[in-house]
Amino acid sequence: MRSWVALAALVALAGCVRVVPEAKPPQAGMPAPAQTPGPVILAPTPAVTSAALAGIARGPDIGGLGFATDDAAGALRSFRESCPKLLARTDASGLTQREDWRPACEAATNWPTGDARRFFSSYFESVIVGDGKAFATGYFEPEIRGSRVPAPGYDVPVYKMPPELVRGWPDDIPESERTGRPPLGRVDASGKFVPYYERAEIEDGALANRGLEIAWAADAVEFFFLQIQGSGLLRLPDDTLMRIGYAGQNGREYVGIGSVMRERGLLGEGPGKYPGSMQGIIQYIHDNPEEGRELMRLNKSWVFFRELTTDGPLGALEVPVRGSSSVAVDPNFVPLGAPVFLDLDRNEADGLWVAQDTGGAIKGANRFDTFWGNGPDARQTAGGMSGRGEALILVPKGTAARLQQR
Repeated sequence: MRSWVALAALVALAGCVRVVPEAKPPQAGMPAPAQTPGPVILAPTPAVTSAALAGIARGPDIGGLGFATDDAAGALRSFRESCPKLLARTDASGLTQREDWRPACEAATNWPTGDARRFFSSYFESVIVGDGKAFATGYFEPEIRGSRVPAPGYDVPVYKMPPELVRGWPDDIPESERTGRPPLGRVDASGKFVPYYERAEIEDGALANRGLEIAWAADAVEFFFLQIQGSGLLRLPDDTLMRIGYAGQNGREYVGIGSVMRERGLLGEGPGKYPGSMQGIIQYIHDNPEEGRELMRLNKSWVFFRELTTDGPLGALEVPVRGSSSVAVDPNFVPLGAPVFLDLDRNEADGLWVAQDTGGAIKGANRFDTFWGNGPDARQTAGGMSGRGEALILVPKGTAARLQQR
């Protein structure tokens, strides 16, 4: 759904890892561990591009975390859905190996959800990545008005992936600088590789009349924010729903217009200002259509969609994400499919989550985006979510000891 997954290989880190025989104190706000915390397993290095380089310490005993029974049950269901992917993919964070997850996944198959707390304490241990200081935002599955066919009042195209959107190297980038994955773009009529169309060009018709439309939305502002969420529901004229999910992105720069609006003094408290939530931003754009349109066009990124027939939006792990159970992470720091425990200054976000998604703005250690489902309550919670606190990553038992030996 919000899947811009960055890849990393643990083998590349082998020469950078150093064991430090020095204890790391418990994180503030976390329950005290049952015994003295273990040593720091991996020392931080300047190039913090993965969990293995961020610094990892043993966390507190899971049995003492005190998460609720219902919370654990939801996490168990999401973990169970993640297992087929967990056992088939390479962990970009460098923390785990595929077979590490097999005992927990096999046990999860028939484990009763009413006893989920014992499941997590039986099969997992916690680790702290970096300083463990977490920052969490929220997202949800928006519902907006749409139509499968063009109709009066439905004139905002929802495009599928265009076939000419490819990766390549612009001519002005020297061979010596062509490292990593090539950028996204297109080959123009002269055979030159150029950046793909940006938001303004697409809105002005760069992709029109090519049969790329899978639907039409009624409100350009609502669709803009659905693109940011990465998936959503279209309420069709006959009152049925069409679920659409992330298929790709144009490779152009993402700009958070909320930050721009704050810099311009449009958000905040006081006369003439709007609330600094998603709802406040939407209201400003609706009240000021010309200025709002230019603001949206500062975000050159455009998201393409596909129709989904699943019972929930698909995350980067290619399994449905679940409200109050799924969280987006940076896969270089958290294994996709791993349980995560958050203890934040926003109590509604406290507890167990499962890393099943990624996001363009979710980068670095201890950065999380909590998923709240769909509907008005989910919209309200996600739109105002901004929490800080501590994070624990739950990994299969034995993982910390193996990392410590490296």
